[in-house]
Amino acid sequence: MSYTIPITKVETSKVDTLDFNNIPLGTTFTDHMFICDYENGEWVNPRIVPMGLIPTHPAAMALHYGQAIFEGMKAYKDTDGEPMLFRPEQNAKRLNKSADRMGMPNFPEDLFVEGLKELVSLEHNWIPPKEGSALYLRPFMYADEPFIGMRAATHYKFIIMASPAGPFFSKRIKLWAEKQFIRAAHGGTGEAKAAGNYAAAIRPTELAKAKGYDQVLWLDAAEHKYIQEVGTMNIFFKINGEFITPKLDGSVLDGITRKSVIDVLRDKGFKVTERLITLEEVKEASHNGTLEEAFGAGTAVGIAYIQEIGLEGETIQVSDQSPIGLEVNDTLNAIKTGQIEDKFGWMLKTRKELA
Repeated sequence: MSYTIPITKVETSKVDTLDFNNIPLGTTFTDHMFICDYENGEWVNPRIVPMGLIPTHPAAMALHYGQAIFEGMKAYKDTDGEPMLFRPEQNAKRLNKSADRMGMPNFPEDLFVEGLKELVSLEHNWIPPKEGSALYLRPFMYADEPFIGMRAATHYKFIIMASPAGPFFSKRIKLWAEKQFIRAAHGGTGEAKAAGNYAAAIRPTELAKAKGYDQVLWLDAAEHKYIQEVGTMNIFFKINGEFITPKLDGSVLDGITRKSVIDVLRDKGFKVTERLITLEEVKEASHNGTLEEAFGAGTAVGIAYIQEIGLEGETIQVSDQSPIGLEVNDTLNAIKTGQIEDKFGWMLKTRKELA
């Protein structure tokens, strides 16, 4: 379907005030945002407007009943300076999978992609040129109907905003294996990118940081035995030459970077297995020397190399080197910036002439 997306531009851009060598995390936003409303059973009035506050009724249902979901993705520039999106159709599909689980309406996937293309084209000057940096994109949907009552809302907003971002982690990271709190249980919302999942993770993450760790390594809800994922990413272990990542069992997020890493690893000739993996198995591999490396994979972090995993009374040493993780990271970055052939067909150009 073809969409008409009217654009209201700011009079003066703020991009010249940004120091691209020192980008504060998550606090700087571009000049514009994409908005669309759901009312009377359909999505209407898609538009791009200046970034600004959104009037919200205190009874907006998202504030009381948690109907809020989001996506995370990035825009890059290729070697010709053309703004590029990485696998946006996958984010559109996942947003709707989250919407289904949370009792929210699906958003048209072609409009999702078209809104991204229009916004990124308009904001292409905000894409940082420094290697490892990108324009972070946050599509999200929430219930803004003013109603106090337990039911699905009938009015929603879908918004895309953008924020320039530098590299997430500049050092190898340490994880805390959490055995008290849980992220998700079978039948819950673990596979959805629901805002409430992240709210519930805040206190355990702060406790892990107080112990000197960077993020939480989440374990299964029933036995605290099986590894699920890390706070902001999926996880891969290389044990005796084989890469293992927790399988998608309804409690693990189906990461876009995760599936891309699997494709890149297999293309490079590595065996990748998606299965249950226990913390005990990783500990034993560390002790006998077969744990060769481990890394996290996610949109915000890219590839994060793991130094160690802490748990009560002991530390699992992972590795001081991540040669394959580094190679995968370099490959993904080269694809995203057009430095090597996009043999997977992942990259989507936007229309730069709109700027």
